[in-house]
Amino acid sequence: MIRIEGLHKSYGDRPVLKGIDLEVPTGEVACVIGPSGSGKSTLLRCVNLLETPTSGRITINDAEITSPDCDLDAVRRRIGMVFQQFNLFGHLSVLDNCVIAQRRVLGRTRPEAERIARENLARVGLADRATARPAQLSGGQQQRVAIARALSMDPELMLFDEPTSALDPELVGEVLAVMRELAAEGMTMLVVTHEMGFAREVASRVLFMDDGVVVEDGPPAQIFGTPKEARTRTFLQRVLDPIHHPA
Repeated sequence: MIRIEGLHKSYGDRPVLKGIDLEVPTGEVACVIGPSGSGKSTLLRCVNLLETPTSGRITINDAEITSPDCDLDAVRRRIGMVFQQFNLFGHLSVLDNCVIAQRRVLGRTRPEAERIARENLARVGLADRATARPAQLSGGQQQRVAIARALSMDPELMLFDEPTSALDPELVGEVLAVMRELAAEGMTMLVVTHEMGFAREVASRVLFMDDGVVVEDGPPAQIFGTPKEARTRTFLQRVLDPIHHPA
């Protein structure tokens, strides 16, 4: 589904990604963990060219999106992305937030787009809030609307950029529950997260990034149980036992 080869990204003379090689097969849930500033979100944003790589190649389903000949809009239609912030249209209802891109990008009729939107709002547990405005919802509900909006575009791949980081702690679980369901259904997912429990439980594999490189890549049991790299061990000790390992 995703193949990344020799990916570098710099801002001016500051390198952020320093040679990433990564493959994510169809149906896999890959969670990217690591300290702030390690390049996790930049990596994710490069995958659909919200950030333009300095060098390297990114291929999604046999389409090389870093090629100047690529029809990027066609590839992006197959990718759903959920950000830290919800990016909902405040003046539109929940239903219309899930309908507008279907109409404009996919050319669906209003009845078809509404049917698909309602199905996906039901998937995320918000069928009864279709007429509400975003401001009437909790943060967790808004993020679930954002997921339903992405799903309404029938994506083959879902990218999540720390989708729970802007939420109050008591709302995190409801968003992670939706993501668990997607993983169980076989959705291919690349997830940048600081939710270690989710990564351990749901991921097919975990990638630990630090200082712009993938330091370690393996199944959750190995990364969390017997990490090979000292940097991975140090990071996990800090995040899993913050009382005894203050930042």
